[in-house]
Amino acid sequence: MHRRTPASAPDPRARLLTGLGIFAVLLAAGTTGYMIIERWSFMDALFMTVTTVTTVGYREVHPLDTAGRAFTIGLVLFGVGTAFYLLTTLVALVIEGDLGAALGMTRMKGRIEQLRGHHILCGFGRVGEEIAREFDERGMPFVVVETNASALARATAAGFLVVEGDAASDDVLLSAGVLRAKTLLAASDSDSGNTYITLTAKALNPAVFVVARAGKPESEARARRAGADRVISPYAIGGRRMALSAIQPNIVDFMDTLSVRNAEQILAEVEVSEDSALFGLDVRHVLASSRVTVLGLRRAGGELIVGPREDVRLEAGDRLIVAGLEAEITAISRKSDAMRPASR
Repeated sequence: MHRRTPASAPDPRARLLTGLGIFAVLLAAGTTGYMIIERWSFMDALFMTVTTVTTVGYREVHPLDTAGRAFTIGLVLFGVGTAFYLLTTLVALVIEGDLGAALGMTRMKGRIEQLRGHHILCGFGRVGEEIAREFDERGMPFVVVETNASALARATAAGFLVVEGDAASDDVLLSAGVLRAKTLLAASDSDSGNTYITLTAKALNPAVFVVARAGKPESEARARRAGADRVISPYAIGGRRMALSAIQPNIVDFMDTLSVRNAEQILAEVEVSEDSALFGLDVRHVLASSRVTVLGLRRAGGELIVGPREDVRLEAGDRLIVAGLEAEITAISRKSDAMRPASR
């Protein structure tokens, strides 16, 4: 989201420094010229130079002779040109600086207001950056909420939508579209901060799915009491993953392969709703009409079934956990009559 300055157009800040340098040289030359030509004192010569260059138009400090008038004419011409150069440079800085930033924020606010079913990422530290990268690779709409200036700069440079402010504030979360969001991730470095973020989000929108980060074991219970639907400990997950890599490395490689978007096969969830083509079908019909592998089924009530039987019927609110080609996974939620059995 950076504005790129064309190669043919110098940076306005460099132009400003150049203009100031020319102006300083002009003042020095004018002062020296009056001191030599008219033999004035330094203060009289400086005063005359400043009033001439700025075209203020005060009367002459002392009467000028012919050489002094000729010198003043040249000083006026160069002074007006330099002043105009500085003025246009300052205007360019304002337009590309404060005004440009304001216009950029207005456009970003408009884009955020158009989002529906998006994700809100609260915190753009090391964990938050990984979450944002994953969302970006999968094409998932999301908004970053952060207070740290350097983190905001990194998120903006990456082209992400951002909202500056404390994620535990009602106004900030409303600006990020919490009332329309599907998921909120409390991924700040502070466990207590994530708890407050969870409380605020659930108070504003009880339906939003909240995933909270917890660095300490005792923080997990507090996050759940605050309303978090999932609590993730990066340290616990990292430890288990390292242990599994040592004990059963092939399983880790298998999961890594499925989690990479550009891999031949991916791991994904498919939601079943009443208007979905999957609604009312048995698992066998999903397997028969596609080349995906059904690994698990999360019932609407929360029950997780690993390797569901083929005669299990899919109901509204269920989520299938499948592995397969991305195109096949996308297609199974779009099929209607083609997926349904010929006879019931």
